[in-house]
Amino acid sequence: MRREFAATLARVTAGRGVEKEDVVMLLTAQPGEEEEALYRQADAFRSRYVGEEVHLRGVIEFSNHCRRRCRYCGLRADNNRLDRYRMTPEEILASARRGVELGYKTIVLQSGEDPWYTADILAETVAAIKELGVAVTLCVGERPREDYELWRRAGADRYLLKHETANPKLYARLHPDMSWEKRLACLRWLKELGYQVGSGNMVGLPGQTLEDLAADILLLRELEVEMAGIGPFIPHPNTPLGDHPAGSLDLTYRVLAVTRLVVPWAHLPATTAVGTLSPNGRQMALRRGANVVMPNLTPGKYRPNYQIYPGKICINEEPDDCRHCLEGMIRSLGRVVARHPGHGLRRSPPTKNWKPRIRVEVSKLLQS
Repeated sequence: MRREFAATLARVTAGRGVEKEDVVMLLTAQPGEEEEALYRQADAFRSRYVGEEVHLRGVIEFSNHCRRRCRYCGLRADNNRLDRYRMTPEEILASARRGVELGYKTIVLQSGEDPWYTADILAETVAAIKELGVAVTLCVGERPREDYELWRRAGADRYLLKHETANPKLYARLHPDMSWEKRLACLRWLKELGYQVGSGNMVGLPGQTLEDLAADILLLRELEVEMAGIGPFIPHPNTPLGDHPAGSLDLTYRVLAVTRLVVPWAHLPATTAVGTLSPNGRQMALRRGANVVMPNLTPGKYRPNYQIYPGKICINEEPDDCRHCLEGMIRSLGRVVARHPGHGLRRSPPTKNWKPRIRVEVSKLLQS
């Protein structure tokens, strides 16, 4: 293990501050001893801050229409090879009800940016789902502040709006009709309105550097997010970036682990994208800082057409099958399925007597 890496890991885990260069150093963890130490610490932080429970948050992908032209996304408005669909509010509510029957404590309503669903339609849908006794997360992109306010009054608990990259120039190249400043403004509106806010980024975007990824992690800390979705870039053939290679799964795991150290209170999903790139991708993520899995509740006839990226896992699974499969996976890791919604834990400090596990290892190294 490099002495500089060991010292940086010790400093960060001891809570003695973190600078951008520290994050970059941790992201360079080399295979073997360094990665093992990083992942061990991420798992220790996960256990200490958010416990042994894994939260299952059922996702309903209710529309694949999108007005945006993001260069990496299969839902982009310019993709004319995609069969478009919209679920009715009744279909959405039926899917949410099935999720409740399966024991999910959070329902996530996700779509492209589809203005067909007015603020009132979504408010009524949120209010109906809240009557089922679950938390509701919305993930429908950038909308006016008054829409966010209406949905919050209707009962929405959380909002997921990924910043995708903290590099404004890279953001502009990827989002030709969008503004990085507007994205951050929306995130701040959501916090002001009392949402538990989630954001996140992709790993392996064309032109992305380790410094960019470090900025992503520090932005998540600055925003004090309650949830951070971190997954690899997976190219879709019907997009301008279709010929670029996928993001590195190993680098994605390192970003996830470092995020756990820098933003220890956040809920971090083992994303479907890591499971798409590797059969045991979600299990590995759960060992490296993650504590959330997001099973799909979308009706089977719609699932194949929600193509943010191709080859997504679990397309042909029924919700019941997915539920039992995930519980078995979680139990095999010595973890348990959470029986509560998992509201934000940002204000829960670690116990005074807890010490990071890396400290003994570093002291031995520095004495050698």
